[in-house]
Amino acid sequence: MILTHVVACSENRVIGAQGDIPPWNLAEDMKFFRDTTKGHIMIMGRKTFESFKGKALPNRYHIVITREPAKQKFESTEKSPVVFVSSLEEAIELAKPLTAQWGDEVFIIGGGEIYKQALDKNLTDKIYLTLVHREFHGDTYYPQIDEKVFTLTNRRDVETPIPFSFLTYIRK
Repeated sequence: MILTHVVACSENRVIGAQGDIPPWNLAEDMKFFRDTTKGHIMIMGRKTFESFKGKALPNRYHIVITREPAKQKFESTEKSPVVFVSSLEEAIELAKPLTAQWGDEVFIIGGGEIYKQALDKNLTDKIYLTLVHREFHGDTYYPQIDEKVFTLTNRRDVETPIPFSFLTYIRK
């Protein structure tokens, strides 16, 4: 199993504001997210899941981390299951036997605390980072990537509608 972050952040590491997605709208980044995660397992925090406005993303297996999984109710479907767990470790254990059906790459898609836990516990194998070359106000941040631990293996720069870069990091 490959545990991969998919994240977009600004130069000042902002990934969200007031429980919502960041203030930029980059169609190419959204397409990358959609194409990359489709057919795979996604691990996320409750607030990230709530940012979907009550709809599971199609053709993905959703594992949602929350302090009170038993209190969560969501009607999932066979093509877009939603399961609630109480920790990142529990989410990873749940994902392992599902990789045969949903693919070996499992994506962490947010929020800030889930990304931080995965990095702090050395669980992350790869990072797909869309770096927006501007600063934004927000209250949720992506942690700094330790370049002693991760190597930048790919970079593609885009200039419009605002400058950003697609960066891929792999654990050394």
